[in-house]
Amino acid sequence: MDFASLHELLHSTYDEMMPLCAQMTGIAKGIAGLGALFYIALRVWASIARAEAIDVFPLLRPFVLGFCIMFFPTVVLGTMNAVLSPVVQGTEMMVHQQEGNLAELTAKRDKLQEEAYLRNPETAYLVSNEKFDQKIEEMGIIGPEDALTIAGMYAERAAYQTRQWIMKMVHDLLELLFHAAGLIIDTLRTFILIVLSILGPIVFGIAVWDGLAGSLTAWFSRYISVYLWLPVSSILTALLTKIQVLMIEKDIEALSDPNYLPDSGTWYYIVFFLIGIIGYFCVPTVAGWIIEAGGGIGSYGRNVNQAAQRGAQSAYTGGRYAAAGAGSVIGNVGGRIKGALLKGK
Repeated sequence: MDFASLHELLHSTYDEMMPLCAQMTGIAKGIAGLGALFYIALRVWASIARAEAIDVFPLLRPFVLGFCIMFFPTVVLGTMNAVLSPVVQGTEMMVHQQEGNLAELTAKRDKLQEEAYLRNPETAYLVSNEKFDQKIEEMGIIGPEDALTIAGMYAERAAYQTRQWIMKMVHDLLELLFHAAGLIIDTLRTFILIVLSILGPIVFGIAVWDGLAGSLTAWFSRYISVYLWLPVSSILTALLTKIQVLMIEKDIEALSDPNYLPDSGTWYYIVFFLIGIIGYFCVPTVAGWIIEAGGGIGSYGRNVNQAAQRGAQSAYTGGRYAAAGAGSVIGNVGGRIKGALLKGK
């Protein structure tokens, strides 16, 4: 099964579904227009009631959000995907490079392993039909003892081939599950991105209203976090593939020794597929660490405002204490000067 074509199919599906968000712009513009009316009116009336000058710059926020709603597929999604897509392409290149090296080294390792079996007369008949027939011809069939020996050779050869077949079957099964887990992550990622893209204009329209501005930063953080699922999973795949490459290079180095006799203990290659399957469940968590969805970007403005308020309050308190201290000093000096003048009289 070609999993690369399935991943490309998911990517093309997202590209075809992304223009559907334009159908939500009409509803989003109505929500944003009503929110902008209350947003601007509240600030203008508050400035008039306090007899203050009207600050025009904050009033531009609804117009900027409205512009983003009108050209949402191009301005918002196009810009974000253009910035984030190089990350996906870079990690996929890492995976392709490691997989190419793994395929070449695996073929070389298998060839050296077969040659190592052929070098040993006691194991050559297990991997070569010609060596097996040659050994039978050399022995000949003289009596029942030879027949039992030949039957034992057939049984040993069948056991060797069965063991290799079972190991290959388990290896292929876990490799299938490994790639299937990666496909599941990519499918969920595509689904969530499509939902966020289609409903994105509605989120921008709601963000115009007072008290709901945090939904905009939450949408951005979740979109980026989910978008990074694929690069994180690609890095995991590249890491596990690199470990297998290093192990195969070690086997090739050992097989290059003419005196080395290979064994059938290749189960440790299968273990890394189990690690990869479990590791795919950690991909959303790791991507969330990179962009704290709803916790990092979403609370950044609140944290900055709280820090500014605490700083202003501290400055105000310190100013009061400083003014009180300065007043007491001036009063003390003034009292002494007055007393000295009275004594001079």
